Amino acid sequence: MYNIAREDKEALKKVLDIKNYDEDTFDPELLNRLESNDEYRKVLCKYGNDILSSEQFTRLKEFIQHGNVTVFEHSIHVALCAIKICRWLGVHCKERELIRGALLHDYFLYDWHIADAPGNLHPKLHGFYHPGIALRNATRDFILTEREKDIIRKHMWPLTVNPPRCREAWIVCLADKYASTLETLKLKKGKIRVNYA
Repeated sequence: MYNIAREDKEALKKVLDIKNYDEDTFDPELLNRLESNDEYRKVLCKYGNDILSSEQFTRLKEFIQHGNVTVFEHSIHVALCAIKICRWLGVHCKERELIRGALLHDYFLYDWHIADAPGNLHPKLHGFYHPGIALRNATRDFILTEREKDIIRKHMWPLTVNPPRCREAWIVCLADKYASTLETLKLKKGKIRVNYA
């Protein structure tokens, strides 16, 4: 079994403790406000500029992720949510690796809605297999740390059987699920307002 640091355990308890949840406080405008946050945008551009401006990464604009949200937009939503979650929880983490892993977590480079799309090797099992495909593509196109690889490989936990091994991967896992929920329920329409490239 994996050893999880005490600080990580405390952060997980804080996130998973939902006894004070109030559905009236649910705010689907969070992603819009995150995009408007100058500080978060600066951090995103500081650590992810080479990814955001790469020709391969901008190809993600061609593929739909949820509803009318592209994989490119979704990846930015997840990175912004990860920054917010990390700061909200007061978790010390490596922001550079958090952001780069978040941006590349769905770097699978195909339309998963089309069964015979080039690169869609397991169309009915996309949720299980795309982290490995994204990791393969990301390691081909970018130099990644072990922490960034763990973020990409484990972001679909529990579908990926092995849990994340670092707090950055846990945060991206949560950020991905939150952003995906908003996008899938169409609470957040696509169209990033800022040109990050």
